[in-house]
Amino acid sequence: MTAVFALATSLLWGLADFGGGLLTRRLHALTVVVVSQTLAAVVLGGIVVLTGGWREAGPQLWFAVAAGVVGPAAMLCFYRALALGPMGVVSPLGAIGTVLVPLGVGIVAGERPGLVQATGMVVAVFGVLLAAGPRIGGASVARQTIVLTMISALGFGAVMALIASASTTVTGLFLALFVQRVCNVAVGGAALYATVRRGTPALPEGGFAALRGSLPALGFIGIADVAANGTYAIAAQNGPVTIAAVLASLYPVVTAVAALGVLKERMRAIQTAGASLALVGTVLLASGG
Repeated sequence: MTAVFALATSLLWGLADFGGGLLTRRLHALTVVVVSQTLAAVVLGGIVVLTGGWREAGPQLWFAVAAGVVGPAAMLCFYRALALGPMGVVSPLGAIGTVLVPLGVGIVAGERPGLVQATGMVVAVFGVLLAAGPRIGGASVARQTIVLTMISALGFGAVMALIASASTTVTGLFLALFVQRVCNVAVGGAALYATVRRGTPALPEGGFAALRGSLPALGFIGIADVAANGTYAIAAQNGPVTIAAVLASLYPVVTAVAALGVLKERMRAIQTAGASLALVGTVLLASGG
């Protein structure tokens, strides 16, 4: 169960990251964050009403509020990095925090992975790093891109750990995700307003008409991101957080494949080797669960 939901998280996050990075190349990164999260909040609000999730309100929702404050900053940095640098490099590096933060939380909580699982973790993480395709002998990635990516990595890891602590039931998870998205919109909207006040346009050339054409893609990004948070929380609640975190971190492989298919970004031999190692690590983790 843990492996299935964690791998679903990888698929959803990988596709959402690809879409977000693609849109940020023609839209303001904060606009992508605010609009996609607003659409996600509307969908989640309806789910909370239909499932009666509001009845599960309690002190644990403060974890969701914290995730909603950290999340927009992480997404902004990540989407900006995806727009500035190659997705095949940014996405795997962004996965580091999603492994290390929940992994640290799990170990502090007393989880101790077995030998096969520990081996799988090492192989999977090494595969993710190789999938970044180090540019040996080529042009280096800009320092700003690397800094933005690492900030987003730590932020994403914190969000994963906080959401996993914000609920203990499925309906409670819907409520927690709704609260997080509302906070995402509030924080991101305030930042976007401040940016506009400084003279940076929030809308692309063509105004609302141009933005309207991107709404389906923005809606997909928001809903896929929400679904990924949900599948990760379920994975973490039904098995070791350490295993869920590592399997969920394989999403850069999905992003790299999407970039290869759509943007024709060429994967180097080292990236192919990294993706293969990530899959081997996945098998080891699943067989050791």
